[in-house]
Amino acid sequence: MSEFESVWESYSQRTEKALQSRLINPLNKQAKASARLHQAMEYACLGGGKRLRAMLVYACGEVAGADLEQLDTPACAVEMAHAYSLVHDDLPAMDDDDLRRGRASCHIAFDEATAVLVGDALQSRAFEILASNQEHDILPIQRLHMVQELAFAIGSLGMAGGQALDMEATGKAVEYQELVQIHRLKTGALIKAAATMGGLTAQSIDSVLLEKLAQYASSIGLAFQIADDILDHTADSETLGKSSSADHRMNKATYISLLGVDAARAQANKISGQAIESIQGLGDNGRFLEQLAQFVVTRSH
Repeated sequence: MSEFESVWESYSQRTEKALQSRLINPLNKQAKASARLHQAMEYACLGGGKRLRAMLVYACGEVAGADLEQLDTPACAVEMAHAYSLVHDDLPAMDDDDLRRGRASCHIAFDEATAVLVGDALQSRAFEILASNQEHDILPIQRLHMVQELAFAIGSLGMAGGQALDMEATGKAVEYQELVQIHRLKTGALIKAAATMGGLTAQSIDSVLLEKLAQYASSIGLAFQIADDILDHTADSETLGKSSSADHRMNKATYISLLGVDAARAQANKISGQAIESIQGLGDNGRFLEQLAQFVVTRSH
């Protein structure tokens, strides 16, 4: 196992453990909450996924000087927000996909109404754990800034807005820069927020470093999406863990339809290189981030 794979596995295992302890409010038994809803939340959030956003919280946070224990809650918050977006994206009214992370989508495994509620509950739980996180010397002002960062990233000027633009563009001719804007919001905003939230967790917040991390994450978010389009075109559903060629079937513009596979791959590599350039000067502290930027464009799923 390479150094990169070892760090990745360590972050991934840590994320899973942290999610298991934070996903369901411990007051649920006293409140006699819905066991089915909590089961569906766990189904949607645990046991799968690349955990890229959590990786960014941990890696960027450590670069900024935060302890891993301080980073567990923001890492969980971004993963809950991401899981909520996937559950809603898969619904028939949105992308209408029956497969997610190698198994039935939440609305197939449970039902559509439950899936809607799962997304709602995961989103609110993400903010709840951020706002109430008083562990490991996280100051109220730091929690507030992280709440603001996440709220903006998933709102109408971020992920939700990108999804709206994506649906509005379905079946229409889209220029390259329009597609970039859609994906900077739909995919990139939460990835950027993850990196920023990691930096905001440090005891001493370095604004110059935060800007570097934000630029880095903005670049890998776009490179990640271009790589996703390539994989959607070239890999099968079993490898991807989700339906392949889904965008083509829905008549959505992709980097493949605009550029072709080879040019799209070259563009992804170029943007990955820009991400690496943006964090030059971090030395050994930035090694995992450099390797991560390369991974997002060379991955097989």
